[in-house]
Parts: sequence; C-alpha cells; structure tokens
Amino acid sequence: MTSTPQHNTRDSAPKQDRIATFHGVRYQVADVARSVEFYTTHLGFNLVHQQLPAFASISLDDLTLLLSGPEASGSRPMPDGRRQEPGGWNRIVLQVKELPEWIAEFRDAGLTFRNEMEVGPGGRQIQILDPDGNPIELFEPAQRK
Repeated sequence: MTSTPQHNTRDSAPKQDRIATFHGVRYQVADVARSVEFYTTHLGFNLVHQQLPAFASISLDDLTLLLSGPEASGSRPMPDGRRQEPGGWNRIVLQVKELPEWIAEFRDAGLTFRNEMEVGPGGRQIQILDPDGNPIELFEPAQRK
C-alpha cells in the first residue's frame, strides 16, 4: 500500500512544493562593513551583495550568510519588544583541514575563541567569534581507517 504525503487541506500543494529553496543563514551584526571584512579576510567568504550600512550577503560554497545590521528589516524588534541581537549557541560549521594551523593563524590575528579545541570520536572542533559575538565552528573530521 502506497501512502501519499499529508498536507493541510488549506494548502494547494505539499510544503516541499511551496518552498522554493534554502536562502541562507541570518546573523545579526552591529557593523555590516566590519563583518564583511572579517568573513572575507579570515574565512574566505565572497561578497555577493551589500547595502551598507544595513545589510550584506556573503557566500562560501553553498552557504549564504545574511549579515543584518541594526538598520536592516531583518533586525527589527519582535512584536513583544524583544530585540534581535548577535550571539547565541546556534552556529555555522565550516569543515577545515589542519585545524591546529587555523587555530595558530587566528591566535596570531587576535581573533576571539569561545573555547579550546575539543577532540571526540568524530573529529575535532573549536569555536571562534565574529566581531559581534556570533559563533563559527571550525570542524576537522577524524581520519577514518
């Protein structure tokens, strides 16, 4: 017996058919130009679009990072008055090679680390912070034998 995907009868199509594509990850930042400089200089992102001082879009492979400054529509307070702020525990994860070399380079550049390198069965990782306290995890998978 074959089943068909269930969807709300108000909707004319299943959700998969109504979502066009993954658009990106939004980070709240205090200074968009400073954030663009950080991500392009230290992590190799490419500038896609910017409307300073409010917004910029940067990319790395298939990841689009949306940097929203205080003036951006994506940064407006919630209806209950809560402000959208940088930081938190959600983060982008970038897979790297030779993690200790990245760590040494970032220490030399004066970047801020959130923790020390952690090692586990899946690999090793460390978290750095962008200039506004948004976390980025650098992850190196364990070598498989």
